[in-house]
Amino acid sequence: MFISFEGIEGCGKTTQVELLAKYLSHRGLHYLVTREPGGTHLGKLIRQMLLDPAHTEMEPLTELFLYAADRAQHIAQVIRPALESQQWLICDRFADATTVYQGYGRNQDLAFIQQLNEMATQGIWPRLSLLLDCPVEVGLDRARQRIVQTSLEGREDRFEQQDLAFHQKVREGYLKIAAQNPNRFIILDATLDQQQLHQEIVALLEPYLEDME
Repeated sequence: MFISFEGIEGCGKTTQVELLAKYLSHRGLHYLVTREPGGTHLGKLIRQMLLDPAHTEMEPLTELFLYAADRAQHIAQVIRPALESQQWLICDRFADATTVYQGYGRNQDLAFIQQLNEMATQGIWPRLSLLLDCPVEVGLDRARQRIVQTSLEGREDRFEQQDLAFHQKVREGYLKIAAQNPNRFIILDATLDQQQLHQEIVALLEPYLEDME
């Protein structure tokens, strides 16, 4: 079972990934948590380049190719082996994020991104993609609060530093992709209480959990 969590900055993806992982562990299921970018050793180095706010000179096309490189390595080294070993695979962002951030957000050619994603993923896509949706202002405020709470004030990454219009295009892009892929995407209200949202996710996954136990 391959599940991806998607959403804008501050939507609460990482928290929900962690809560789901604890739940799967409690149920005694084999699972693997990973993320993009940064799900491999090489990917961690790529992630550092992509998120470092000092890299203001990075071209949108360079950014796009770095994400594709991270994904190709991720598929070969982590995702395909996990699926072949019959594990639950939970991924914090996947190829849809490239479509919305580099496509809708950076105005890169969507058809080219789709072609690049198909090459990098080798046709492997999540069975379910959970879109945690919230207003941009809510997400960015959460992201900034997290930075303050972790003593990283003033250290927003390259994407958190983008203007409101960029993040609005990203959110709209996610909603468009979800509408185009209703059999894979489920939109969830990310403004809900963390535990309430977690319970909604567990309820959605319960039929799959029962099939695999």
